[in-house]
Amino acid sequence: RDSPTPDVPAGPLPAGVDPPVEGITPFTTPNRDFYRVDTALTVPRVDATAWRLRLHGLGVEREMTLGYRDLLRRELVERDITLTCVSNEVGGRYAGNARWLGVRLADLLREAGVRAPSGGGPADQLISRSVDGMTIGTPVEAVLDGREALLAVGMNGEPLPFRHGFPVRMVVPGLYGYVSACKWLEELELTTFAEVDAYWVRRRWAAEAPIKTQSRIDTPRPFARVEAGTVTVAGVAWAQGRGIERVEVRVDDGPWEEARTAEAPHPDTWRQWYLGLRLEPGSRRLEVRTTDGTGETQTAERVGISPDGATGRHSVVITVE
Repeated sequence: RDSPTPDVPAGPLPAGVDPPVEGITPFTTPNRDFYRVDTALTVPRVDATAWRLRLHGLGVEREMTLGYRDLLRRELVERDITLTCVSNEVGGRYAGNARWLGVRLADLLREAGVRAPSGGGPADQLISRSVDGMTIGTPVEAVLDGREALLAVGMNGEPLPFRHGFPVRMVVPGLYGYVSACKWLEELELTTFAEVDAYWVRRRWAAEAPIKTQSRIDTPRPFARVEAGTVTVAGVAWAQGRGIERVEVRVDDGPWEEARTAEAPHPDTWRQWYLGLRLEPGSRRLEVRTTDGTGETQTAERVGISPDGATGRHSVVITVE
């Protein structure tokens, strides 16, 4: 499995995407550490030479069947994209950022004659099917609205690992994985939300699920004991498709203080942040909030993960000695 090479490389990351702060999550998540949430009890081991992808359905003028080599011969685009699982609780770890390599899904759909609903197309849902039978439903409009939705064949400079969907998986920025990130992909069917409920929708999750604005404190860890004086608080924030405008931190419900935000290549990735705070001895509660690129500040309202993702502000309690 030689690593495919990009025709459109992502280029070097901006200087300063990884602040030199101990305990902060790295900008790029190594493949071995990238979260995995799926229903496969055993990871499918797909033979790439026999694998085929079928594209068909409502509004498709030219049905397509592609082999793995057919995809590799197409223009391969590299893009840094942060993925988030709808099961991610406030402050949770079901988020990761990788450099994905793949074929633009929009190009494939347009070659097949597919039009977005806003352009008169009859299909508003793209059902992706995995070799293990999983079905995931994605809004057709989201795939064709200009975002870099990919049929990914590579991850962080390597062929897509088996556990992350080899040979091909979907990556759609700005949507939770259960409505966008089908792994071990073998079929794409154009249909409607009225006609077909995908696997998780049948289990009472929302049919459409854009990722919500979130921030997380990575350091200090909950219940940490730190020395009085200047303490560096740091973490990550994300609002894929909108980007992060600013991050603020407060101590014990005091005034919000703006943190420093690291660079990010574009709005589809998370952003690191950090702030030095002078803390007096005692039990201290640290809280974070972020404002996305549209100017909307993360809500304080705590909502659970069902049916379309958690909201609320992450906080940690530490002891200052």
